Amino acid sequence: MTAGGRAEGAEPDAARPASRGARVLSALFYGACSFLLVLVNKALLTAYGFPSPIVLGIGQMAATIMILYVSKLNKIIHFPDFDKKIPVKLFPLPLLYVGNHLSGLSGTSKLSLPMFTVLRKFTIPLTLLLETLVLGKQYSLGIVASVFAIILGAFIAAGSDLAFNLEGYVIVFLNDIFTAANGVYTKQKMDPKELGKYGVLFYNACFMIIPTLIISVSTGDLQQATEFNQWKNVLFVLQFLLSCFLGFLLMYSTVLCSYYNSALTTAVVGAIKNVSVAYIGMLVGGDYIFSLLNFIGLNICMAGGLRYSFLTLSGQLKPKQPVDEESSPLDLKP
Repeated sequence: MTAGGRAEGAEPDAARPASRGARVLSALFYGACSFLLVLVNKALLTAYGFPSPIVLGIGQMAATIMILYVSKLNKIIHFPDFDKKIPVKLFPLPLLYVGNHLSGLSGTSKLSLPMFTVLRKFTIPLTLLLETLVLGKQYSLGIVASVFAIILGAFIAAGSDLAFNLEGYVIVFLNDIFTAANGVYTKQKMDPKELGKYGVLFYNACFMIIPTLIISVSTGDLQQATEFNQWKNVLFVLQFLLSCFLGFLLMYSTVLCSYYNSALTTAVVGAIKNVSVAYIGMLVGGDYIFSLLNFIGLNICMAGGLRYSFLTLSGQLKPKQPVDEESSPLDLKP
């Protein structure tokens, strides 16, 4: 076997675009994982009052490393062994990855769930801009109009926020920047002839878990987490472990959705998911302050997201797909 896990002399797969089924399933998988993780993290950081989003992020990185490494040992998946060229191939992904991870966890605890999800919409135009600049993509006028409808709805909804929190807004905007850059550069670096999907995930987590742990120790964040009084609560521990596992699934599903679609499609799926979470937050979150403008804005966001989805599935957006040379039962093969 080669370092990438292919049998020597095996012929590479023919280049072909992903089927509509693979594109839709990967998008739905990403949306479901993201939806569940937001709910679990919200419970841990607010309902239980867990003081350390950084330690939660470390747990999710550790889960990613362990799951992928064990899968590689058992030949379920394949990615290259480490060599000195890998850090160069990955840069700047590790920095974007940890920034996205930690700002996302911090933002969840600073804002109400509906407003957090609304402000995350600004990831979409940032992604569109970066895909144009970095990947050279071009999108139809209908796609661009759908994106700006989502942003218009976000402006309307955010403008009526009755629980304004400047720190929370800044953190979420930084999270938008990191998310957009991380998605675009991940798409750029997923070439199966290099690191592939699993290599990008594994080495990102490996390179950033130790620096993140050092930050956690130096800021006292780790100490607060270890002294937290709910570690004997079985339900809390189960939800913490669930968050770690869902963190891995979210990272995997994000890469998979970007692989079969585009970084912009992944961002729009996230937006649709976020509006769905906002609707649920109105009913069960307990921290939503209703206003007519906010509700109208949420509905405009949803309409723009659904319009984008229709245009994408109708074939107006057809990004070129890389050749998948990673044999794995985990892939959503068309």
